[in-house]
Amino acid sequence: MELAIGRERGSPIRVCTGIPCDIHWSAELGGYRVQIPKGELVYIENFFGREVSDRAISYFQENDSFDWKSHCWRGVSHDHFQAIQFANIQWKQEYIGMYGRRIPLPRLTSLYADADLSYSYSGLVSTANEWNKGLLYLRERVESFAGHRFNSVLLNWYRDGKDGLSWHADDEPELGRNPIIASASFGSSRDFTLRMNHDHQLKLTLPLRHG
Repeated sequence: MELAIGRERGSPIRVCTGIPCDIHWSAELGGYRVQIPKGELVYIENFFGREVSDRAISYFQENDSFDWKSHCWRGVSHDHFQAIQFANIQWKQEYIGMYGRRIPLPRLTSLYADADLSYSYSGLVSTANEWNKGLLYLRERVESFAGHRFNSVLLNWYRDGKDGLSWHADDEPELGRNPIIASASFGSSRDFTLRMNHDHQLKLTLPLRHG
């Protein structure tokens, strides 16, 4: 069973019965504070604003081959995709080994980070690209709000509703013991869902909207 739980302004956050949590609107933050077991979230529906968010989508997809606004990226072959020159982001298709086969991840990815950093997940090791002007602008906006410095960003491009990210714990050693993570979404709304380790039916879902 799911209940919509919130205070004052009618929270869009969905919480399953059985999860002890407290959700409060904060006028100071312009969003919701969410206290959950062993953690705290801050949820802001439109952090970057429409102008910056629209520009971000364009920035991420600008290339020398297709009109990013209308092209169906799902239909681009691997070889053709490899030949595309993206103006700002070095997108790639990563693969994992499963049952003796090489399976493409259901998304495109790109890692940007401080010098000499790499990131391991799902049995993959990603070498980072150098920060660029656009990503530094977004990072600085987030850092100014969070009061915390972030040393990397893993970009995930979900081309359509078939792409996504499976359950994971963000517990890789390079993230540290108690990592602080910022997540932003641009484009169509996507659900960001957390679940309890001891009972996977107990979930909390935040709709990540444009910006």
